[in-house]
Amino acid sequence: MANHIRLEDRAVLAVSGEDARPFLQGLLSNDVRRIGGGDAVHAALLTPQGRYLFDFFVVARGDALWLDCEAARRAALRKRLAMYRMRARVAIDEIPDEDVYAVIGRGAAEGATRIEGGVSFADPRLSALGMRAIVGRRSASALAAAGLRPAARSAYDMLRIGLGVPDGSRDLIESRSLLLENGFDALNGVDFEKGCYVGQEVTARMKHRNLVRRRLVPVAFDGAAPSPGTPVRSGGAVVGEIRSSIGEIGLALLRLEAIASPQALEAGGAGLAVRRPGWADY
Repeated sequence: MANHIRLEDRAVLAVSGEDARPFLQGLLSNDVRRIGGGDAVHAALLTPQGRYLFDFFVVARGDALWLDCEAARRAALRKRLAMYRMRARVAIDEIPDEDVYAVIGRGAAEGATRIEGGVSFADPRLSALGMRAIVGRRSASALAAAGLRPAARSAYDMLRIGLGVPDGSRDLIESRSLLLENGFDALNGVDFEKGCYVGQEVTARMKHRNLVRRRLVPVAFDGAAPSPGTPVRSGGAVVGEIRSSIGEIGLALLRLEAIASPQALEAGGAGLAVRRPGWADY
């Protein structure tokens, strides 16, 4: 039986109106024309210099596009999108009474699609991440009715981190991080054929000129995980930085030569070993 996990740090923003799709198409790193029929996309909004600002899932809900985004940054995302609205015929609204869930484990797809009154979609980054569902707070009982069991948030984080998948601003730094260093290309967060969007030139140049010099990778620690931001060293030289973690596994942004090197890595006194995920192309 599959499990449902409420992601309390997620929230929903709605973009509606007759220009909603072309409006987002000109801003986001992914192709919103692929949304529909139960399919969602994962996309980012960047600075004009190609640096990370926000990422979220976009799914159709009636005539609107719903953005599954970070709850603590929803108001900032709404404000940023409004900066680009100009004369576009769109409305950007917070949807306060919807909760976001991860549905994982055997039978996740079947269970998620049985949820009544909600919208569910396969996580577009990796099939191993299961499903996501947006369910009205008053309809939360529909999760049990769909045969889904509750599980702790730690189960989702163990899965995500073990697969080497970043989680928004927990792993990326606003106005600094680059998408391709954090796997957005391999994790279906960038469409290189869709045409222009904010920050597209820098992202495309990094791809076509092979300018990626660092990668976010899953790592295993030989003890307690160091705090996010702790430098990673190899032979005394700084080669990266710790990001999010749970238990004795975490994510680290490392230079490519450090990933390939047999030399020992350490951070904050803890040794760490790279666990390259199966989807990795580095």
